[in-house]
Amino acid sequence: MTSQTTPAPIIQMQSIEKHFGSVIALAGVSVDVYPGECHCLLGDNGAGKSTFIKTMSGVHKPTKGEILFEGEEMHFDDPRDAITAGIATVYQDLAMIPLMSVARNFFMGNEPTKKIAGMTFFDRKVADEVTMREMKQMGINLRGPDQAVGTLSGGERQTVAIARAVHFGAKVLILDEPTSALGVRQTANVLATIDKVRKQGIAVVFITHNVRHAMAVGDRFTVLNRGKTLGTAKRGEIGPEELQDLMAGGQELVALEGSLGGTV
Repeated sequence: MTSQTTPAPIIQMQSIEKHFGSVIALAGVSVDVYPGECHCLLGDNGAGKSTFIKTMSGVHKPTKGEILFEGEEMHFDDPRDAITAGIATVYQDLAMIPLMSVARNFFMGNEPTKKIAGMTFFDRKVADEVTMREMKQMGINLRGPDQAVGTLSGGERQTVAIARAVHFGAKVLILDEPTSALGVRQTANVLATIDKVRKQGIAVVFITHNVRHAMAVGDRFTVLNRGKTLGTAKRGEIGPEELQDLMAGGQELVALEGSLGGTV
């Protein structure tokens, strides 16, 4: 009988603090993320989720604490350093140009080129082929690579951004509230995309305040509340009601009930 060894975390956020003047946005948060898992980071508005992922992705430098990436301490000067290391973030605004084609958006800043008579040109054929293939693998059948991004649904645009990050070598994919503005069907499509990405061995950090969406794809769940972590639970160790209570400060309510003799 062979024993299965647990893989090492790909990213370790250790006792991370982030201060903005006298405001403490993060007060000693520790989270490990493993390859091939979907790690859900939950919390209400103001819990510290945005600050945490911006620290993980090089936008902010931690005031205190360490970031270990593949076992080595990392000091990101800016988001480009994090992207080069393999940490990609898909934000809600997606940074896409609606009137440009899917292929042009897919390769924006990373355009394939070819030389003709010593001059460099955009290699449209390669861009079109890769875009169609990558989108099909994610379950999106485009009319063509020249289809404008603005004609896609919100869920399809999210999938373009995710597929783009994966294609360009993301080892850790941070998704900032990817389902917050979507309907039921589009949400299901994005959650299916997250599942596909995870199965490729890529670590997914899924930021959400929607417990149902987290429970659909999450392997582990970390709740942030007022800049602190309330712990991490594996799938099967915690139910949706308990997660919702933690997010809403349910434990504080329980403590208050105790102090007031159960009159709350």
